[in-house]
Amino acid sequence: MYLYSTNNPQLRASLKEAVLKGLPQDKGLYMPGNIPVLPAEILQNLDQLSFPEIAFAICRNIFGNEIPDNDLEKIISHTLTFDAPLVSLTENTGVLELYHGPSLAFKDFGARFMSQLISWFGQKDKKETTILVATSGDTGGAVAYGFYKTPGVRVIILYPSGKVSDLQEKQLTTLGENITALEVEGNFDDCQAMVKQAFLDPALQTTLNLSSANSINIARLIPQCFYYFRAWQQIPTDRREKVVFSVPSGNFGNLTAGLMAQKMGLPVFKFIAATNINAIVPHYLRTGEFVPAPGKPTLSNAMDVGNPSNFARMKDLLGSDRAAMSGAIEGYSFTDEETRSAMKEIYRRYHYVMDPHGAVGWRALDHFLNDFPECYGVVLETAHPAKFLDVVNPVLGIEVTIPERLAVLADREKQSLKIGNQYEDLREILQNSR
Repeated sequence: MYLYSTNNPQLRASLKEAVLKGLPQDKGLYMPGNIPVLPAEILQNLDQLSFPEIAFAICRNIFGNEIPDNDLEKIISHTLTFDAPLVSLTENTGVLELYHGPSLAFKDFGARFMSQLISWFGQKDKKETTILVATSGDTGGAVAYGFYKTPGVRVIILYPSGKVSDLQEKQLTTLGENITALEVEGNFDDCQAMVKQAFLDPALQTTLNLSSANSINIARLIPQCFYYFRAWQQIPTDRREKVVFSVPSGNFGNLTAGLMAQKMGLPVFKFIAATNINAIVPHYLRTGEFVPAPGKPTLSNAMDVGNPSNFARMKDLLGSDRAAMSGAIEGYSFTDEETRSAMKEIYRRYHYVMDPHGAVGWRALDHFLNDFPECYGVVLETAHPAKFLDVVNPVLGIEVTIPERLAVLADREKQSLKIGNQYEDLREILQNSR
């Protein structure tokens, strides 16, 4: 297989190069040269396949013969040690719980898959790889756990100081070993810009084997396709005619993965881009204007992104056609007050505790189903509510039970380095850590 840059389809790379480099030199994003429809026998017999079998079919479909079957099966087996259950709320609404992995967030799927893929490539080259990643919340924890003690890999995580929840911060600052956390005096967009600049720095490229674990890396997105098919398996067979996925969105990797799944043959009627007040994509869908802005802090902090990178991939998948994008995606945005109201309503109606990101997704779906009641809607619940105790407990007036693997972090000592929000601050650390 080959991959190309969204800025220049003639700029091509191998799977290994795309995964290990993360970004092409022209500042685009890598996309698979071909995303074929899955074989008819796979799509027709989807209900009979296990979760790992679905994942294997998707990877083989995109990767071709790049990775031997036995090795690919091992990568998938390590990735999918947990399920993505669909919990029914009503006869036409379900919640896809994506938080049953080690860091209690949907990004465990991508981080675990990617850690194995990079380790597989690294074992062949016998070179250390430095993973550089920016996080607005959940990515950092997922990457830290996914790559923890992975041979031949060290991880450097940038996160905005004071803009992630306490437990999210503990997840990415308490492991030590091959994990280093950098606490940036700025917002997520600053962190992301610094990471991108590092990948385009020719001096670093010659001295460090850099790769990214953000959703800018295509290896993060491919495993996120897995759970869209897994969700489909769990939808009642008589409700599959018009299926809608409501996706809480920040950097838009999750929704991009959904579009890729649709291109592989998953029958999706519509996607919903559900955002907080950082409504860059909903604004584009309404007006045709893509206007990046500094990310504004909200209750749903992992979605506080003012310049979503994966918008370039969304345009690429849909032919840079706003009409096509508006046809495939409906956009909604909500304030913090509307998010609180949604959390309360979900708990009152269904006695279901939802985190603020999922609540934004549910509110968007609720609006959509008012106009399209014949649809079956799936809300992606992207993180366990216990990761946001400072929001969930006071809003709902309850004490959310903290899973043991999260509770043990409370008394661990945070280990992070504080840096400014300019690229030179990061560059100095990377140069000195060689």
